[in-house]
Amino acid sequence: MFFICSNVGIANRKTCNIGGTKLILRCNKDTDRAPLASILLVMSDVLRSFLAHMRTGADQAPTQGEISMLSRRSMIGTAGAVGAAAVVGGAANAAPGETPRPPAPPASELTPAQALALLRQGNADFLAGQITTVLTDSQRRLELAQGQNPFAAYVTCSDSRVPPELLFGRGLGELFIIRNAGNTVDTVALGSIEYAVGILEVPLVVVMGHEKCGAVGAAKAVVEENATFPGSIGPMVEPIIPAVLAARGEEGDFLDNAVRANVRRVVKFLREDAGPLMLEPQESGDLRVVGAYYDLDQGMVDFFDVPDDLRT
Repeated sequence: MFFICSNVGIANRKTCNIGGTKLILRCNKDTDRAPLASILLVMSDVLRSFLAHMRTGADQAPTQGEISMLSRRSMIGTAGAVGAAAVVGGAANAAPGETPRPPAPPASELTPAQALALLRQGNADFLAGQITTVLTDSQRRLELAQGQNPFAAYVTCSDSRVPPELLFGRGLGELFIIRNAGNTVDTVALGSIEYAVGILEVPLVVVMGHEKCGAVGAAKAVVEENATFPGSIGPMVEPIIPAVLAARGEEGDFLDNAVRANVRRVVKFLREDAGPLMLEPQESGDLRVVGAYYDLDQGMVDFFDVPDDLRT
């Protein structure tokens, strides 16, 4: 008799001889064998009990009730061992320095300042090299299947080096993210932000640019070199050109200045020129819009355009 705990891979074996019956537990080489050995011990105990009945005499075979009791004992014992395997295996696979983190409170329980503080703390942990995980077990997934309740809307670039969940150590259902090249706000992006604000009632909207942004670099090339680009790339960068023009003549790196100017331009629009869905919650203090810049080299997010009441 044997039990297979793997579909593929080189198998490791744990064996036990019970009254001439060999019980074999096979597991994948990557599986934690210590907890699985506990399953073997439980099963072997059940089989020993069963064979002991059989050895008491041919006329004294176990009753149906006894067999049912053994079956229940097997199920309970195996379930306990499997649970132990899951716990021990999870602990064994945890990355060094990993910090478990509960999900953020729902948006309705957070002020804009508290939501921003969560992001600041998450990025501080990221800078310190702390690997953070937010609870994403089956129960959490079932909760999220019933509806989402993110605490912030995040407008940022499509660049693969700028993943907000990783930069802030957040998990499923916590950030409502709108991404496009150059973190611009067109009708689609604005509708998405308004959904997050008007329907999901997030207390915070962040617009984040980043170091060495290719979209802003393309707009800069248009301004400096009259560059052209194929397909829809040219029209895509057109909304960024005013920010590039505004950054000319500023001290420092032209591209970085243009990235920040582009963020300021989008933030100003969301604070002052968007429709009632955006402006009314800002007037009541239930919503704030913040501008940020991500440094690729350092991993730091600089919340550089913050309303006065959120400044620390």
